Amino acid sequence: MGLRFTVLSSGSTGNATVVSSSAATVLIDAGLSGKKIESLMQEREVSGSELDAIFVTHEHSDHIKGLGAFARKYGLPVYANEKTWGAMNKHVGELPDEQRKVLPTGGVMELFDLRIESYAISHDAEEPVGYCFRSDGAKLTLATDLGYVSDKVMSQLLESDVLVLEANHDINMLRMGRYPWNIKRRILGDMGHLSNEAAGDTLCRLVSEGRTKRVYLAHLSQEHNLMDLAKLTVNTVLEDNGVFYQKHEFALCDTYADRPTAWDLVKA
Repeated sequence: MGLRFTVLSSGSTGNATVVSSSAATVLIDAGLSGKKIESLMQEREVSGSELDAIFVTHEHSDHIKGLGAFARKYGLPVYANEKTWGAMNKHVGELPDEQRKVLPTGGVMELFDLRIESYAISHDAEEPVGYCFRSDGAKLTLATDLGYVSDKVMSQLLESDVLVLEANHDINMLRMGRYPWNIKRRILGDMGHLSNEAAGDTLCRLVSEGRTKRVYLAHLSQEHNLMDLAKLTVNTVLEDNGVFYQKHEFALCDTYADRPTAWDLVKA
């Protein structure tokens, strides 16, 4: 089967992704109710009983809403760094010690034939991370909820065969929107969320180097973005920088807040 994944849900209303190798299946974040996560998984013919672990990126509610209930129901080990555990303990509820696992930021672990790598990102949480997954020579990287792409983050993205990348907002829509200015400033800041334009800038280098085959635009704001607008903006940035990605067999793909993406097989 190799390395494959489905983004169950992506956006401010809740985030969850399933990544699967030949021998392991894991859930990344559980930002919807346990019942909703189960329903979305059923659409992709996978059950909670098939999961081997849950990995958490950070403690915001759209990433951990159903974590406690789901982990308790299936007795799953939950991996997060120590600061994230400290921030989310009161929201997760009681979990047996054997289910509480610490994966330090920058840590690497092997789960059967699936290699999981944690890396630091910039966001207004205690110690937020992204994750890279490797199996059969292929690499999938999840990079959302980041205010900007640092050189260190870029180094994690560069070798990805498939990337799930934040394109949270259109800057003009956000500036003209109904949010108070302090919230707008937070979203636009270095510890906020990646704009469509910033996503495009990030992809200029990835596409030019030619290894990244598909990028899923993720964590779109329901208030300040549209998928068609996000893709148009990214395309425009690429073209303005002389990057014509058709030459590199590269595709932009959608994610959804209300339904899962199709299973995608990641190949090296």
